[in-house]
Amino acid sequence: MAQRRIYTVSELTTNIKVLLEDSFPFIWICGEISNLRIPASGHFYFTLKDKKAQINTVMFRGQNRNLKFMPEDGMSVTGIGRISVYEPRGTYQIILEYLEPEGRGIIQLAFEQLKERLKAEGLFDEKHKKPLPFLPRKISIVTSPTGAVVHDILKIVNRRFPNIHIEIIPVKVQGDGSEMEIVSGLETINDRSDSDVAILARGGGSLEDFHAFNSEDVARAIFASKIPIISAVGHETDFNIADFVADLRAPTPSAAAELAVPLKSDLIKKTAELTTTLTIRLSRYINHLQTLVKEMTNRLVDPNKRIEDLRLRTDDLLSRLIRTFKKNIIQQHERLEWRFDKLNSHNPLIYTKKANEKLDQNYNNLLTYIRICLNKKQFLLRELNARLNALSPNAILARGYSITRTIPDAVIVRNTQQVNIGQDLEVMVAKGSLICRVKRK
Repeated sequence: MAQRRIYTVSELTTNIKVLLEDSFPFIWICGEISNLRIPASGHFYFTLKDKKAQINTVMFRGQNRNLKFMPEDGMSVTGIGRISVYEPRGTYQIILEYLEPEGRGIIQLAFEQLKERLKAEGLFDEKHKKPLPFLPRKISIVTSPTGAVVHDILKIVNRRFPNIHIEIIPVKVQGDGSEMEIVSGLETINDRSDSDVAILARGGGSLEDFHAFNSEDVARAIFASKIPIISAVGHETDFNIADFVADLRAPTPSAAAELAVPLKSDLIKKTAELTTTLTIRLSRYINHLQTLVKEMTNRLVDPNKRIEDLRLRTDDLLSRLIRTFKKNIIQQHERLEWRFDKLNSHNPLIYTKKANEKLDQNYNNLLTYIRICLNKKQFLLRELNARLNALSPNAILARGYSITRTIPDAVIVRNTQQVNIGQDLEVMVAKGSLICRVKRK
């Protein structure tokens, strides 16, 4: 019986890893991107799938930094890589070294993605466009010094405005290093800051030939320029990122030269017309002023006479002013006297004196009234006293009458039936009382 070979999970995974990596060292693969993730490490993690299957995919930062486009979910791509097994999870994946989109070229895709990104940042906005000078004193041309473009620009500028100051900044317009040379050329003219306008130019070509003018570094250098930039790259139908960022796009380099400088002959003609118009208008204005001076001279009177008239007028005004002041003082004086009289008529001392007199009168009236009342009360008191005395028991006793009362009850005896024979009684007289005993009834 054959001995069983038992693998650990790690051993089996390692064998599968070796088998896959040896069998598929580098392969081309195509599919659709989904679940794209870009963590802080900068690596690309996504799933590459077709209608029937999918595979985990990784593209490390060292490889994806060379991509000319940005992968997106739903994008069909083709790439080359190697199969690898992630042992801790037991899953296999493909590690890509190169990636390109399907259906459209990588250069076109990179162009469109950069265009949308820069547009979203506002680099194409009209509010950032600088106006071109009407008549530049110096023009800088950033282009290849050996091409036909620079000769066409020089020819047209010299034809339109001879002897204008032109500076050529020689740069490579395609190939390796062309982006950095163009950026350096733009930075140079801005550092010097003695040019009024700059033309960034090159002839026609393919999209690959325009790579430098579709780069982000060149676009940001144009946007950062303080000197107005005219983009004249390719033919009229060619569009690139530099055209959108520049302050003005020219259809061709020759058109850029025409846009940069006006025709000197037109300026001379216009200057002559303006000179003639200005001379005529100035002559008319001088004639008008001369006529006005003559009219003013005729209307001007002798200063001495004018001074005398003003003196008379001043004297008249002074007299009227004095009369007005006097009249005003008299009115104010009369008003003051009227107010003084009115104030005296309301003097508090007068009111106090009248109040004292009224108080004395009321006091005397009160005393008189009290005396009358007192006399009336005294008379009434005497009358009541006389009546009271007339009815008083003492008065009756004084006339010889007496009052008999029982002892000890002090009951007044009105009837003989109230007493008994031998009973002691008290007899009250006007002066004193008597104790008597009843002997018969």
